[in-house]
Amino acid sequence: MRFNLSEWALRHRSVVVYFMIVAVLAGLAAYNRLGRSEDPTFIIKTMVVQAAWPGASIEDTLRQVTERLERKLQETPKLDFLRSYTTAGVTTIFVNLQGDTTAPEVADIWYHVRKSVGDIRHTLPAGIVGPGFNDDFGDTFGIIYGFTADGFTHRELRDYVDAVRSRLLQVPDVSKIEILGAQDEKIFVEFSIKELASLGIDRSALLAALHAQNVVQPAGTIQTGDERLSVRVSGGFESERDLKDLNFAVGGRLLRLADIAEVRRGYADPPQPFFRVDGAPAIGLAIAMRDGGDILALGKAVKATMAELTANLPIGIEPMLVADQAVTVEGAISEFMTSLWQAVAIILAVSFISLGVRPGLVIALSIPLTLAVVFSIMDLSGIDMQRISLGALIIALALLVDDAMTTTDAMLSRLAEGDSKVEAATFAFRTYAFAMLAGTLVTIAGFVPVGFAASSAGEYTFSLFAVVAIALVVSWFVAVLFAPLMGVAILKVPEKKAAEDEQPGIVFRAYRNLLTSAMRAKWLTIGGTVGLFVVALLATALIPRQFFPSSDRPELMVDLGLPQNASIYASDSVARRFDAVLKDDPDVVRWSTYVGRGAIRFYLPLDVQLPNEFFSQAVIVAKDVAARKRLQDKLERLLADEFPGLVSRVAPLELGPPVGWPVQYRVSGPEIDRIREISLKLAAVVAANPDAVSVNYDWIEPTRQVRIRVDQNEARLLGLSSEALASVLNTVISGRPVTQVRDDIYLVDVIARAREEQRVSLATLRHLQVPLPGGRTVPLGQFAAFEYEQDQPLVWRRDRVPTLTVQADVKPGVLPDTVVSALAPEIDALAKTLPMGYRIAVGGTVEESAKSQASVMAVVPVMLLLMLTILMLQLQSFQRLALVLTVGPLGLIGVVAALLVSGRPLGFVAILGILALLGMITKNAVILIGQIEAERTAGKDVWQAAVDASSARFRPIMLTAISTVLGMIPIAPTVFWGPMAFAIMGGLLVATILTLVFLPTLYVAWFGGKDLVGDPARPAEVPA
Repeated sequence: MRFNLSEWALRHRSVVVYFMIVAVLAGLAAYNRLGRSEDPTFIIKTMVVQAAWPGASIEDTLRQVTERLERKLQETPKLDFLRSYTTAGVTTIFVNLQGDTTAPEVADIWYHVRKSVGDIRHTLPAGIVGPGFNDDFGDTFGIIYGFTADGFTHRELRDYVDAVRSRLLQVPDVSKIEILGAQDEKIFVEFSIKELASLGIDRSALLAALHAQNVVQPAGTIQTGDERLSVRVSGGFESERDLKDLNFAVGGRLLRLADIAEVRRGYADPPQPFFRVDGAPAIGLAIAMRDGGDILALGKAVKATMAELTANLPIGIEPMLVADQAVTVEGAISEFMTSLWQAVAIILAVSFISLGVRPGLVIALSIPLTLAVVFSIMDLSGIDMQRISLGALIIALALLVDDAMTTTDAMLSRLAEGDSKVEAATFAFRTYAFAMLAGTLVTIAGFVPVGFAASSAGEYTFSLFAVVAIALVVSWFVAVLFAPLMGVAILKVPEKKAAEDEQPGIVFRAYRNLLTSAMRAKWLTIGGTVGLFVVALLATALIPRQFFPSSDRPELMVDLGLPQNASIYASDSVARRFDAVLKDDPDVVRWSTYVGRGAIRFYLPLDVQLPNEFFSQAVIVAKDVAARKRLQDKLERLLADEFPGLVSRVAPLELGPPVGWPVQYRVSGPEIDRIREISLKLAAVVAANPDAVSVNYDWIEPTRQVRIRVDQNEARLLGLSSEALASVLNTVISGRPVTQVRDDIYLVDVIARAREEQRVSLATLRHLQVPLPGGRTVPLGQFAAFEYEQDQPLVWRRDRVPTLTVQADVKPGVLPDTVVSALAPEIDALAKTLPMGYRIAVGGTVEESAKSQASVMAVVPVMLLLMLTILMLQLQSFQRLALVLTVGPLGLIGVVAALLVSGRPLGFVAILGILALLGMITKNAVILIGQIEAERTAGKDVWQAAVDASSARFRPIMLTAISTVLGMIPIAPTVFWGPMAFAIMGGLLVATILTLVFLPTLYVAWFGGKDLVGDPARPAEVPA
């Protein structure tokens, strides 16, 4: 006799009740312990390798540094592509790994990168600084404070901010704190070249003396019989006063440095990137949470600590909360929990109304039991409460009552037939348990592509698969272990009704009439269904495509890009003008501005921009999503009218892996001038599309530079070399670090340069006085000629090939896929005209979407194999297997209809919903086929078995479908889950009707059943 788990549970009631209590208590504890975050963590599989070669041209940097490093980095295991950004003297290379790289592999690969680059360090040119490595590119700084000061110097403000940072680092769950907008102090020693020459002071000797006096070097240790004494030599600089008082021996007399040079303390010139809050200069603290931490707990702890610290800050220093992920997460979790309880209420209402109070109570108690176990397993598995896992709980909620409903409905049926409570409770396991388990496993298999898609998008949505799988398996155990026990305790034997009351209801009679009519016109039913399926396939072309939707957070990101040779002063000027625009806008709550860099990663899917003097970015927090939309429209018009010279973009935050500009085309080829020509033609094609706006390039415009051609013979006669001349020019124009003053915890560079009135400009360069070894000076124009020429300010490369990206935004309401599809014929025509070695590739949202969908589709064969294997083990017949598989794809009819009517796009999340729907439909089909086979085994003919089995399964299948559809309502309006919810709602509703009508019809046609004789509305017979 086959083991009956429900019977075992009834024979060991105390043990089962004990485990029910433990499950609830463990679930409550786990719920309070679960981490809270906004988005699921996923690894940013990118490492930044950077090296500097001060003084090198962009051409030399490309050939001698970028090329050498990239050749070695191309040997990186699991490499997807390299992308490098080269400016004169600086190389930045992004090493991007394949989407299927696992977290342990990533750590090992980054070690391999460090080691392999270290192996070729000796082959790089002399004077290279680095290479350095950054594999924390994906760190998220969810809490940001900005500190402004009124009546305090920047240094005083920084001291206070540093003290606050030190205290915040002691807060539990804080892993890292970055300082934003701080300007490093410098001590400038500014002298007159002519004056030094007239005094006979050798500039290089003067700078060498400054360095020599301040050097830290051991002077030895004296060992005595009792102790060990270290010898220290005085002379180190502790402030600018020590520098001013420094004496030099010149011509037999001593001269103070202050007498021959101006010594003053200032800040980095040119400045480092600025940070402003609400238009006011500020220093920021960006706080990152450790992996697995609870952002809500961290937010409370940081708030409490900041309240304590603020009380001790002097009046005039004001901390302001710039970004608070804790508030965002709290709001999101509160909203999702509300949706979850709404879904619970909807499902319970369906259960109570359709089954009655006592049966509904059994299902009602099954839900918290299942959720409690799910929370415990989530806690053990390290799955936090975040956008994906919470959505998965709502999706799973509608599915997990299916088994409990089947068990309860079967118990009611058997009790009505006269069975005892124990017999009725064990009947469901005997009859449906393995069909339910097969259906559960098939449903889980439908989510396999979600869980095992080898891409960032797949990693982002992994917890959807994990939570649904956990919930469905747990729900099966609850249905066969706990539900029978609760049913025995709660359910009552239905009272015998009078003969006139035993007539089936109007809904049931209507269904039986529809079913028998469809079966009688079986070829019309089958043909009509197939026709609808073909129409749905054709109509999919009408559904707009989308990768991930924009976030529903109130932030707006505003990019402000100047020409790429612009200085940080120009960027600062533009950013200040933009700040003034925002100051009195009623839709703005607060904003922060990053000048000379992009915003720090305060949100995991943020498209982080490189630090560049020509680039600024503002993060604006609107009052709500409606205000965000109004603000976006206003700012787009304002930037177009008042800032026409900028490459600007106003966009909400993205969901899913970061993409940036939605429409992108990469032009690659060996010659930079040629790819510029092709890119200009390509940009004209893109700009001609009315739905593409703000067409721009990631780099294209050349910049001016001054080339000094030295007459080497004349220079040698004067006693000058190119090295000496470059040193002089660097000291005079930009300044040269000589030594460092050790000031408290800071190291302050001492910069030697010419006085302000003598610092060179383009107009005075020719007349620059160059000191000669003999003490004289000569104008630079005496032995050098000046040429103005154009060069690239920067070069992007992809896999060692220069690559220029043409990028654009899309009009509101238009999806990138629509624009790219419309442009495809013209882009293809242009691509055919390109010479050998040049190509155009689609990037942006379309490329990322294609990659992610390909990663999902790559796992679909595994999903199908699992489904087929489970179904074959359960059905053990190729014919029955074919019948079940015929019904699965028919859900597409409802999916297409729902998406078209709702106007929702077919994106990555909707595709996941369609795959999951396949499992849900198949589950119902398996149980129905199993019921028909059971009816036939009981001796009924094919027709009667199909009608009675369908009638017996009508109520539980319809109740499950209605519960699932209505349970999706709370998340249907959401931006992220809406497309999936509508896909499942429409698909499941149509597929359920087809399962209950088309599948029996197909079964009868397949097995040759004959017409039913008698009343088509008579009650179904439930097999014993």
